[in-house]
Amino acid sequence: MEKKGSLSINSENIFPIIKKWLYSDHDIFIRELVSNGCDAITKLKKLALMGDYQEVEGEEYKIEIYASAKDKTLTFVDNGIGMTEEEVEKYINQIAFSGATDFINKYKDKTNEDQIIGHFGLGFYSAFMVADKVTIETCSYQKGAKPVFWECDGGTDYSMEESDDDVRGTAITLYLNEESYEFANEYRVKEIIQKYCAFMPYNIYFINEDKVEEEEAKAAAEKNKVIEVDPDDELVGDVKEAKSDDSAEDKTEEAKKDEPKPLNDTNPLWMKNPKDCTDEEYIDFYQRVFLDFKKPLFWIHLNMDYPFNLKGILYFPKINTQYDQLEGTIKLYNNQVFIADNIKEVIPEFLLLLKGVIDCPDLPLNVSRSALQNDGFVKKISDYITKKVADKLSGMCKTDKENYEKYWDDLSPFIKFGCLKDDKFCEKMTDYMLFKNLEGKYLTLPEYLEAGKEKYENKVFYVSDEQAQSQYINMFKEEGMDAVYLVHNIDNPYITHLESKNENVKFLRIDADLSDNFVGEALSEDLIKEYTDKLSEKFKKATGNDKLNVKVENLKNEAISSMLTLSEEQRRMIEMMKAYSMGGPMDMAMFGGEGETLVLNASNKLVKYVLDNPEGEHADKICCQLYDLAVLANKPLSPEAMTAFVARSNEILGLLI
Repeated sequence: MEKKGSLSINSENIFPIIKKWLYSDHDIFIRELVSNGCDAITKLKKLALMGDYQEVEGEEYKIEIYASAKDKTLTFVDNGIGMTEEEVEKYINQIAFSGATDFINKYKDKTNEDQIIGHFGLGFYSAFMVADKVTIETCSYQKGAKPVFWECDGGTDYSMEESDDDVRGTAITLYLNEESYEFANEYRVKEIIQKYCAFMPYNIYFINEDKVEEEEAKAAAEKNKVIEVDPDDELVGDVKEAKSDDSAEDKTEEAKKDEPKPLNDTNPLWMKNPKDCTDEEYIDFYQRVFLDFKKPLFWIHLNMDYPFNLKGILYFPKINTQYDQLEGTIKLYNNQVFIADNIKEVIPEFLLLLKGVIDCPDLPLNVSRSALQNDGFVKKISDYITKKVADKLSGMCKTDKENYEKYWDDLSPFIKFGCLKDDKFCEKMTDYMLFKNLEGKYLTLPEYLEAGKEKYENKVFYVSDEQAQSQYINMFKEEGMDAVYLVHNIDNPYITHLESKNENVKFLRIDADLSDNFVGEALSEDLIKEYTDKLSEKFKKATGNDKLNVKVENLKNEAISSMLTLSEEQRRMIEMMKAYSMGGPMDMAMFGGEGETLVLNASNKLVKYVLDNPEGEHADKICCQLYDLAVLANKPLSPEAMTAFVARSNEILGLLI
């Protein structure tokens, strides 16, 4: 007998809210309905484990999704626990009464493991975001249970009656609304399954009902074809027999090919014991899931049961040298159900630069699973992940120093960002921070400072661009001085961080200023002033740059004529402004504009010529050439300056003929 009624809802306005606003992404209804099917199977398996249900030998537990673009329908079928009429009344007709929660409470003394996904009782209603009408056909596992057919057109009214389908499980059919016809498309459905359900615990199959119908119609037409032959013809008989054998073989092969294949991996790598996983499996999983066909540097397999359940794999990918080009993806799962990418509450911010998966069934999700609740608990999970990463890195440095150094250039942006963002992580990594020196060796900060204490006590010179700063690198090597390479964008804030942690230590870029180690016999203050005044006036006039700062030094290397320097403080300010898009073009301020210092070597022949012949025929040419050479040692000239430089160089070379 058909039963009609109204859904039991505390507020008459809640149903439209569920339909329109419960989930930010409408495609998520597929995740919810497949999850419900997985829950139904999990419940049945638990009952079997406890002896309350006798499993059917050889039965495959599965979820089937049927789509018909022609009929604009989508059907989800599971062979799980099913529902009685009373359970439909309780779990479907009373919105927000969670069947999963009720089941756990009922059997909590018989089983400790909670692998049931849904805890809110609202997932089913996500179907109404895309459907004008929804039907449920369900039959409970209980002996003698009557199958139930339930129907609702998207309002608060429903009808319920006995069904004639007594197969255990549940089938939910969505009659899609006009705005949601896309969800009856095979490729769209498979795309969503791959997004949300790729690792759910039971096989998921997709069936295109329109294709099945077409194939059945085609097969029926073939069967109805009549071939007229002479039955007494022996040759015909032999041919018929041969064709019959071939046909049987072909049909067997076709049947194998046509067997539906599951769209998901029910036993993902992160759920396995790390001891049972090979390097090849880790690499294959990484490349398949993240579509990155470069091999990761290494990985961390997380496997924790107490005080919370957490599993996952974090990969350290091979990266580009520029920090701002990094893009990581940490996929968050709850019982193998995809929740979201890069949830910052769970994943420490600096680890969002990595790639990997985290599966935590204990996550306190809200009803739409789009946000987290209980900040204290989530913070513990985040702290645990941070600790495991720090332990892995420090352990590698201790026991596998060769590989740690080999990976350092790729690892350092992650680690430095972590030190900036997390004090505890910074403390754990303090003794394992490396710096590559000019010889390509990796040193800790104390090791570098100890080696250079006689020539540059408490100073750390660094290279940010090996090509642009090659002149300065050669000077350092000639003088037996060392520097370290800091070439990532993250290094600018990181060295400021290090200076705050080491009050007496100062970081200076290799071209920030000239060390006293490069200066030869000191000139008198009066002579320095005389040379500086004379050359400043001459170079400003010749170059047309009245803001040019000129400094005269008596360098040991007479071959060096001119250099450009920029103070460390001013350079950092410029880079900070650039990072925050403040001010004008940075090239002007960096080299070729206000703030630079042109260092002229008083012992160089060309500089001496200008000093001795300020009004000489070639003095202006030499001034401009020395300035352009200093700029070229740091960066390319502007197109106009390069044109003038080439013309001037040809003119100067012509004087030698």
